[in-house]
Amino acid sequence: MGKYFGTDGFRGEANVGLTVDHAFKVGRYLGWYYGREHKARIVIGKDTRRSSYMFEYALAAGLTASGADAYLLHVTTTPSVSYVTSTEDFDCGIMISASHNPFYDNGIKLINGKGYKMEAEVENKIEAYIDGEIEELPLAVRDDIGRTVDYAAGRNRYIGHLISVATRSFKDMKIGLDCANGSAFAIAKSVFDALGAKTYVISNNPDGTNINTACGSTHIEVLQAHVREKHLDVGFAYDGDADRCLAVDENGNVVDGDLILYICGKYLMEQGRLNGNTIVTTIMSNLGLYKACDKIGMKYEKTAVGDKYVYENMMQNNFVLGGEQSGHIIFSKYAKTGDGILTSLMLMEVILERKMSLSKLAEEVMIYPQLLKNVRVADKKTARENPEVIKAIEDVSAALGDNGRILVRESGTEPVIRVMVEASSDELCEKYVKQVVDVMEKEGLVTA
Repeated sequence: MGKYFGTDGFRGEANVGLTVDHAFKVGRYLGWYYGREHKARIVIGKDTRRSSYMFEYALAAGLTASGADAYLLHVTTTPSVSYVTSTEDFDCGIMISASHNPFYDNGIKLINGKGYKMEAEVENKIEAYIDGEIEELPLAVRDDIGRTVDYAAGRNRYIGHLISVATRSFKDMKIGLDCANGSAFAIAKSVFDALGAKTYVISNNPDGTNINTACGSTHIEVLQAHVREKHLDVGFAYDGDADRCLAVDENGNVVDGDLILYICGKYLMEQGRLNGNTIVTTIMSNLGLYKACDKIGMKYEKTAVGDKYVYENMMQNNFVLGGEQSGHIIFSKYAKTGDGILTSLMLMEVILERKMSLSKLAEEVMIYPQLLKNVRVADKKTARENPEVIKAIEDVSAALGDNGRILVRESGTEPVIRVMVEASSDELCEKYVKQVVDVMEKEGLVTA
C-alpha cells in the first residue's frame, strides 16, 4: 500500500483525510499522464454522498486543466465505471466512493483502461505528484483545454448489459432489494423490474447523508426483517457503491459471500463451467466453506483480503469465480471487479435453474461461528508487531488447534486492526478475541 492509496483507493474523511486539493491533483496527474500522446478520455462515476459532488467537480477541473475530456456518469456503481471504461475506449475510470464507510468519508478509486483496478505504479506516481516530488505539470491552454461531457448514456448501457446476462425471466419471483441509499438506487430496481420480478425496495431514497446508515449489506438485519414481513422469495443487500452483495433466504437467514461462492461454484462446476474446478477466496473465508468444498471436490485458492488480489489470482490462473466473505464476488466472464447486482443475477440463475430455494442451496455449508472486532489504533504497524500481541495471537492459535483459527490483520483503508476468531462456539470466539484485544489495550495501543 502507498501513502494515500490503500487496497481500495484513496480514502479518508471528506476535507480532512481526503480534500478537494487531493482530488484536483489526482485529476491533474491523470489528465496529463494519459494525454501525453493523444486527447485523454476519462470517465467519472460517484455515489450518493454529499461530498461526492464536490470531489466530482474537483477531479473534472483537474482533468480538463490538464487537457483531458471528463465524461460524467453521475450517480452510478463502481462496477458500471469498470464496465464503461473497458468497453467504450476510455483511458481510465474514476469512481468517487468510500464504499461501506459512513457518509462523511469518501474515496477515489482508479480503474485502468481495461477495467481493472489501477496499477500501483500509476498510483505511486500520483502520490509523488501530490507530495510535490514531481515538477509542476503544464496547464492546457486555448483549444487544448478539456471539456466535461454528460455521459448518463454509459450508465444506461451498463443496465442493458446486466439485463442481457440473465438467462430467464424472474416472473412470479418476489425479490427484496436493499440499496443502502447508495449507488444501486439508480440501477437495481430497473434491472429486476425489466426481468419481470415483483420488487420490494427499501433504503432507496438517498439524501447525501444516509448512505449505509442502518441499511445495506453492513446492516443486513433490516433486509432480513423485510423478507420475513413481506414473505419474499429472496432478498439482496448492496453497499454504498454496489460492488458487493449479501443475500437473505426466504426464511430471513443471511447468505454471505462464502455461501454465495459455494452455491455458484458448485453450480458452475456441475455444468463444466468452473475452470480448474477452483474458486478463489481470501484468508477471511470461513473454515466451513473449505470443508464443504472438500466434500464435493471443489478446489480453492486463498489470497490476501481485497477483491483486487482475488482478481489478480483469477487472471493469473484463468479462474472464473472468486470473491470475499463480505460479498465482493467476481464473475470474470461478465465483469472485472466485484459487482453486487451481477452477483444477485447469478444467484437467481442458480435458484431458477435448480428449482430450489436459497436456503436449500446453502444448507450444505456448515458455517463456523466467527467474531470480528475492529480495534482502532494509533499506528497499525506498531500494534501488529508488538511482541506481547504476537504472543497472545500464538497462544490463541495453539488453544484452537484444528478446530478453529485466529486472524489478525491491518485494515487497508482505516487506522484499524481487525481481530477475527473462528471456533466451535460463539462463546469461544468471544473469549479468544477478548484475550487478544485486552493485551492490545494493556500495551497502550488502542485509541478511543
